[in-house]
Amino acid sequence: MENKLIILIVIILGAIAIAQLVRVYEISAKLRKTGEHEISNRDNHLNAKLMLGFMLALFIGFIYLMVAYGWTGRGLAASAEGKETDSLLNLNFVIIIAVFFFTNFLLFFFTYKYVRKPGVKAFYYPHNNKLEMLWTVVPAIVLAVIIILGLKTWNDLVAPTGKEARRIELFAKQYDWTARYAGEDNTLGKYDYKLTTDNNELGLLTSNTIDTAIYHMIYGVNGINKIQRLLNNRDTILIDSTVNALRTDLSRKERIYRLLMQMKSNHNKKYDASAWDDFIEKETLVLCEGQEYEISLRSKDVIHSAYFPHMRAQMNAVPGMPTRLKFTPTMTTEEMRKAKGNPSFNYVLMCNKICGGAHYKMKLIVVVKDKAAYKEWLKSKKGKTFKDSYFTAPAAPAAPVGPVAPAADAVVPADTTMKK
Repeated sequence: MENKLIILIVIILGAIAIAQLVRVYEISAKLRKTGEHEISNRDNHLNAKLMLGFMLALFIGFIYLMVAYGWTGRGLAASAEGKETDSLLNLNFVIIIAVFFFTNFLLFFFTYKYVRKPGVKAFYYPHNNKLEMLWTVVPAIVLAVIIILGLKTWNDLVAPTGKEARRIELFAKQYDWTARYAGEDNTLGKYDYKLTTDNNELGLLTSNTIDTAIYHMIYGVNGINKIQRLLNNRDTILIDSTVNALRTDLSRKERIYRLLMQMKSNHNKKYDASAWDDFIEKETLVLCEGQEYEISLRSKDVIHSAYFPHMRAQMNAVPGMPTRLKFTPTMTTEEMRKAKGNPSFNYVLMCNKICGGAHYKMKLIVVVKDKAAYKEWLKSKKGKTFKDSYFTAPAAPAAPVGPVAPAADAVVPADTTMKK
């Protein structure tokens, strides 16, 4: 309490002191018989010289910071596409820095050169066609060059990948990333959100996952049969709001059930293989140096953004809208550690959209290996495919063959005959 009182007294005394100084200045100006707007030649020349001093301090500080911390602060690009975008950004920085030095030099130098002199009247110079043309045409040419080079770079970044590119899917949800690698066929299996179950969190599409989803929809903990039992059970009294909620949920699940049945009848089993050989990584995204990657993105809940700062790659992951990005790593993790002099450095995948309260935790370590080490890592993934993990611990048995057997007091939705 005493400290607060002392601080308050100091603030009040400081305000009084400032007010008195202002008053002294006003009285001294009256004694000098000069207006506050009148500046002496001595003060004018002093300010002009201070302008030159400030310009030198500004330029020296700017150059020092570029030398000490890197002239752009981005560090090395670790992908072929990153080097291309860095070169374009470097060109922009060169132009911006050149304009910065030129315009600020003119600003401060003219302040010094054209300081007010007694008896010299300022020259009125309202217009010059040549100057107007110069500072219109030159920026237009510079911007045209930047735009043309930018469009070329953009077209390269969004162009289709080559046949040798490896396919990976990044599945985003609050607040983590899941990577799915294409198997030996280098084709990512198809997916559908309606197939999401405990042991198929990515909703991969196969004959078996369709059967499991159908089984869950009917016989699951909150499946169609259980809801129907609750609604038809005369021994249980439900309030109107609960009944309405159950009927809404039942209607939604019956609709999904019919869609699953259509999916089952139209599904071609030859596409199962492309999903079975995929394998899933949740802890680390492992990449190979010199290998081009086609990365597909999808989101389960809200908009996320896959950001690889060292690869200079970023793309939004939007619910219901697949997106993609591509890049080719050019430096292994070990090479980057040596270049940075930091033995604990790791590449990282971050979310660059504020996706919720724990957004700051949404990261995934990225490890780039050389080709030999990457091949060894791929060998370690044999026996860990989606097929292996799915059949090791299935979430539920396959849906029964033939008509669904409803509970005694349940009503099975229309057109529910299941075909094998």
